[in-house]
Amino acid sequence: MFLSAPGGARALGITINGRFLTRPGPGVNRFASELLRAWLPRHAGKDNIAFMAPRSSPRPQIAELAVPWRAVGGLRGHAWEQLQLSAACGDDVLLSLCNTGPISRHRQLAVLHDAAAMAFPSAYSRSFRMWYRWLIAGLMKRARVVATVSKFSAGELRRYTGVDRASIEVIYESGEHVLDNAADKRILARLDLGDRPYVLAVGSRTPNKNLLGVIRAASMLDDLGIKVVAAGGSQDRVFAGVDLTGTSVVLAGYVTDGELRALYEGAQCFVFPSYYEGFGLPPLEAMHCGCPAVVSRRASLPEVCGNAVVYCDPDDPVDIARQLRRVLTSAALQAELRQAGLAHTRMFSWANAAAQLEDILTSNFAWAGMKEAQAC
Repeated sequence: MFLSAPGGARALGITINGRFLTRPGPGVNRFASELLRAWLPRHAGKDNIAFMAPRSSPRPQIAELAVPWRAVGGLRGHAWEQLQLSAACGDDVLLSLCNTGPISRHRQLAVLHDAAAMAFPSAYSRSFRMWYRWLIAGLMKRARVVATVSKFSAGELRRYTGVDRASIEVIYESGEHVLDNAADKRILARLDLGDRPYVLAVGSRTPNKNLLGVIRAASMLDDLGIKVVAAGGSQDRVFAGVDLTGTSVVLAGYVTDGELRALYEGAQCFVFPSYYEGFGLPPLEAMHCGCPAVVSRRASLPEVCGNAVVYCDPDDPVDIARQLRRVLTSAALQAELRQAGLAHTRMFSWANAAAQLEDILTSNFAWAGMKEAQAC
């Protein structure tokens, strides 16, 4: 399957750790999928790039990625990844994009998105915290290249693992994928929103997302007649979830990309008072949809959002409410934030992320040799 370089030498091969395609899609899966959609078309034919996943897992729909699929090993999940994946890769570079990868594998580019399980332990089960700490520290020590999604996360990974790597690469995410699907406005009727103004919150129902802060802030805005819509699911097996039953929040649950776009475009304001984010994708998605945003001044968010949002103190529901009121009662501020947000999104794109990935591979694994081989 793999091309030969000049002189008969084997061209560099890349195996993409495809375990993320066999599980539900949290934010890290979005990063991997969008990055690969932007990067893979750079390599016409893709003869020495392949996905690898457990043989026992259902084959996912990856036609749009147009890359060979190799099913290997009889295990599943983490066991497959740690015990069978590395050996099946041979001499290839392993590309692990979603926080996990075999710690025995040195010839690997591992993308570690954050240190959330260590920095915000109350949001995770004890078993998950222990596993994650062992895994992330192992990858920090062993993988030839470690990348992450913000300068903030690079510092957090060093801090919480105690591994002082000289270099951690940064591949910034983007949000333009939210425009790939037409807005599905049927969700507005399904949630009985009608013409009533609403504030949108997006994210899993985990404590670090601070939805309780949104609920408390919303109670101080009753005079404005504003609803709060919370879109996103929860992962109860991993996270210590927040119970929103009986609150005034409209729970949209899991939404499609088209429904999410409709919610962003219909909202008076987007609120994201998170305590901890390795990157923070939803604010960028909101900006792409022209939705003014109130965002926590915490973790990676000032790095990602710049001057295109209104910041709030996530520890203070009164301040969250104050900043929301500023936006909701000022058409001029809303217009200013829409313009600033759309301008700010130009700093990020999945094409830029793909170029960063290409540079990392070229600098650390002689990936340019593959392109020379293809030209022969």
